[in-house]
Amino acid sequence: MRFERLLLPVALFSSGCAAVPSPSLAPRTPSCWDESTARQTVQKPTSRWRRLSSHVIAALWKEETCVANQSNSPASKIAAPVVATAPAHTAARYGSDVVLRFNVSNADELDRLKDATDTLLLDIWDYTSSWVDLRLAKDLVPSLLSLLPKSLQESHMPLFQDISLTQAVYDTYPEPKDARTARVPLHSTAQPAHFDQRAKLPSQGPSTRSDTDIFFTDYQPLTVIDPWLRLLSSLFTTHTRLITIGRSAEDRPISALRIGVHPTNSEDHDAPKRKTILITGGLHAREWISTSTANFIAYSLVTSYGKSESITHMLQDFDFVVVPTLNPDGYAYTWTTDRLWRKTRQSTSLRFCPGMDLDHSFNFSFPPTAGGTPCSEAFPGDAAFQATEAKALASWARNETQSNNVEFVALLDLHSYSQQILYPYAYSCSTSPPGLEDLEELAFGLEKAIR
Repeated sequence: MRFERLLLPVALFSSGCAAVPSPSLAPRTPSCWDESTARQTVQKPTSRWRRLSSHVIAALWKEETCVANQSNSPASKIAAPVVATAPAHTAARYGSDVVLRFNVSNADELDRLKDATDTLLLDIWDYTSSWVDLRLAKDLVPSLLSLLPKSLQESHMPLFQDISLTQAVYDTYPEPKDARTARVPLHSTAQPAHFDQRAKLPSQGPSTRSDTDIFFTDYQPLTVIDPWLRLLSSLFTTHTRLITIGRSAEDRPISALRIGVHPTNSEDHDAPKRKTILITGGLHAREWISTSTANFIAYSLVTSYGKSESITHMLQDFDFVVVPTLNPDGYAYTWTTDRLWRKTRQSTSLRFCPGMDLDHSFNFSFPPTAGGTPCSEAFPGDAAFQATEAKALASWARNETQSNNVEFVALLDLHSYSQQILYPYAYSCSTSPPGLEDLEELAFGLEKAIR
């Protein structure tokens, strides 16, 4: 039922939470990008790519923070730029929430905790055989504890409490460019020990520093990401093509980059199938680092062709299809309304509980008894592929294999928070997938490369 259960060799990579520079709690108004300041602080680019990318991204950011679309039509609302600062109601929305980690020691405790979270419709952030992380309103803590055995009532610790969750949410939004020299944190408490500082981008030498600084310094909204993808495809036409996987429930395009060097003998009907690796991010709307990571993978592949021997050979032998945001509606919603929104924004049978968990919406081992309440964070829909975006991806993949001579050989689905590398099957602990040894070897290789 989960996305990683597709019948492909799969590695599902969960990256660590990343903190961005801490902004102020004081109300912030968007400020325009100061191009004169940018010229003084950013090293002058020398290549065509640097000149164009820096100029276009700076222009996009200026439009992002300075232009307001006044149209009331649905189409214009979808295309309207999003103010790249935390919504004004952020403190009120998350100020009374806490995140607790429950240490579990046996299957019975895990089952009791699961039943309690289902009853109270709590937000599960992570679960393993040893612990479960939950977000809930502070007022609900007594109700939760009353549903748990005594062993769990005394076996939990706060990961976020008081104002720290609100601070963490604020920290993910880009700051106005003129506010970065005067950051005033909401609190002076250090981040929880299991959270790393913001992940540093891999060094590719001084020649690429100014290329990446502007775009990858902050998380970016859709109104910046989509033009940036178009920019990459227009500058590197020999091995990059912008494609659309389908449309979302709110009719946003699901954009992707196809990266690879196609054979010149395209008229050869007996040509072998093009081996393709699919990389997806943003299935869960709030996991912004997965979208940024997908963008960075695409950027690295595109700009390293012809410079890196290993990547050049890879792009000659494989196509990479990178989908930074498979859930564009939810991603846009996290920028404007609810930073911790997880699901899609598709309507359900309950008017006030929209959205489906894309990770659970595919048809592989989708149980007949699935469904549950649409208010659950893990609601998969009432049937497989009810989620518009899941159906769009499946239809696109089927068309690629049947009509475009494509053979999918791997899927990498990016998520965040848990710092885990997962592979099939997640629906069952007693069933092993084909090629289990290959998946384990791949997982260990990924872990070694990350460390």
